[in-house]
Amino acid sequence: MRVYLDHAATTPLRPEARDAWLAAHEVLGNPSSIHGAGQDARRLLEDAREQVASALGCQPIEVVFTSGGTEAANLALKGMWWSRSDGTDAIVLPDGEHHATLDVVEWLASAEGARVRAVPLDPFGRIVPDVFAGALAGAAAATALVANNEVGTIQDAAALASAASEARVPLHLDAVSALGQVPVDFAGWRGTGTTGDGLVALSVSAHKVGGPVGVGAAVVSRHARVTPLVHGGGQQRGLRAGTQDVAGAVAFAAAARAAEAQRQAETARIAGLRDRLVAGIRSSIPDAELLGDPRERLPGNAHVLFPDAAGETLLFLLDMDGIAVSTGSACQAGVAEPSHVVRALGRDDRAARSVLRFTLGYTSTDDDVDAVLARLAPAYARAVASGARSAGRS
Repeated sequence: MRVYLDHAATTPLRPEARDAWLAAHEVLGNPSSIHGAGQDARRLLEDAREQVASALGCQPIEVVFTSGGTEAANLALKGMWWSRSDGTDAIVLPDGEHHATLDVVEWLASAEGARVRAVPLDPFGRIVPDVFAGALAGAAAATALVANNEVGTIQDAAALASAASEARVPLHLDAVSALGQVPVDFAGWRGTGTTGDGLVALSVSAHKVGGPVGVGAAVVSRHARVTPLVHGGGQQRGLRAGTQDVAGAVAFAAAARAAEAQRQAETARIAGLRDRLVAGIRSSIPDAELLGDPRERLPGNAHVLFPDAAGETLLFLLDMDGIAVSTGSACQAGVAEPSHVVRALGRDDRAARSVLRFTLGYTSTDDDVDAVLARLAPAYARAVASGARSAGRS
């Protein structure tokens, strides 16, 4: 029996998305062509755009299909930077952001001279809106997560957007981990503004809601000032040139539609499974500590600190038992690093190396939780013993 509890990394393809993807491939035509075949493809594409827009609370014209959340974040952040007002050179960046955002801002700092204004997280992983607002004055752009992909803390997106609007700073929100789990409302968060300030961009990814890998979207306000990354054809309001992936867009729309239709019921079910998992962990391993906001968190997220045990060791031991989880830490060139998110909570490197992230999704069951609870305590004991032996040899 294989148990998959790493839905935050990717979630299984939904049957609705698979069927829609295959059916769309039966329609021949480039959606930029003016003949009948091209227009058939165009209708499929624009219908998908409308469905994704409905799930995101935006206008269809604001949906720019991309290759995923990373490209969407690149388009938003680099596009806002290259279109910034004269004399502005700072980007507001909360601690604990996803590397899809962190690495873009780091590149803008090293290659383009951007000055980074860091915003600390509180011990539960929350971005405090007043602290965020205090960093905005005169900035070229700002960014923030709607929900932290590691510790699961849900941010006050409306308050962050309001602060950016009042400061007249364009804001990008990373909603990759939020879509399908919490309400995403681009228009509601943006408010009634008709300028290029405040919330102007939002990024999402299909494979986090049961769509295909390699498809995502950037929501870009009609009033935004964003310079495109790719030129050549003028598709999608000129913001992303190139022949559009009709089948990918259609599959994304089917997954987003299904996830949104089931969201309320699935939130309650999955949160119940998560709470049972957390209770079982606390019962068998009393020293284990749930990180992140204890209440305002993603329904399927249980990010747990296991004192005196290396997260990597626990991960490998569970994997040998057929259970897939994550440490939630960055892995670059095969070298695991302490979780930058855990360090952003004020924890030390030792703690940042002693975490596991269990993330449940639409395929998760009670049997999955039972399997983890049956195997976790013995794995923890072995990991602690392994760490003690290693310390004795050093």
